Amino acid sequence: ALVALAATLAFTPAHADLLIQIDKSTQEMTVTADGAHLYTWPVSTGVAGHDTPAGAFSPFRMEKDHFSQEWDDAPMPYSIFFTKKGHAIHGTNHTSLGHPASHGCVRLSVKHAAMLWDLVKKNKMAHTTVVLTGEIPGGPGTPAVARARPRTNQAANDPDADDTVAEAAPLRRQTF
Repeated sequence: ALVALAATLAFTPAHADLLIQIDKSTQEMTVTADGAHLYTWPVSTGVAGHDTPAGAFSPFRMEKDHFSQEWDDAPMPYSIFFTKKGHAIHGTNHTSLGHPASHGCVRLSVKHAAMLWDLVKKNKMAHTTVVLTGEIPGGPGTPAVARARPRTNQAANDPDADDTVAEAAPLRRQTF
C-alpha cells in the first residue's frame, strides 16, 4: 500500500493554489502561490462607465492569441477570462499601466501577462482565484478637489475686495 501511495504521489502533477489580487484603487496586481508572494505588477482596470467588476472569480478560459469581438478586434494577448461577460486579464502595449484605461478588462504588460498565463496554465484554472477589490481612482465615493468660487460682478468691481482669499466651493463628485 505504501508503494502504491508513493507511486501515486510521484505521478501527481504539482500545483499550488494561485491567488491573483487586483486592487483597483492602487491599480496593482499581486500574485501569490500557496500564500507566498511572487509578483506585484502595475495594471490598468476599467475606466468610469466601464468599471471592472469587484469580487472573487474563477478563471474558466484561456487564449494565448485573442482579439476582442466587441472592441474593434483589439489584441488581447495571453487572455485569462474570469467573467461570462468577457472580462479578462490580458497583455497590452499601451503605456497607461497604473491608471484606469480599459473597457473593463485588467491590462498588464505583455511580458507580465505571458508570465501569468504560464503560471495559471501550470497550476490549472481550477486552482486559481482572481479577486478584485477597491474603487477606481475618481470613481464613486471619491471627493472632488475644492475649487475657488468665482468672484461676483460686485466683488470684481470693488477696489477694496481682497483678491488673495477665495472661498472653497462645495465639494461635488466628479464624473469622467
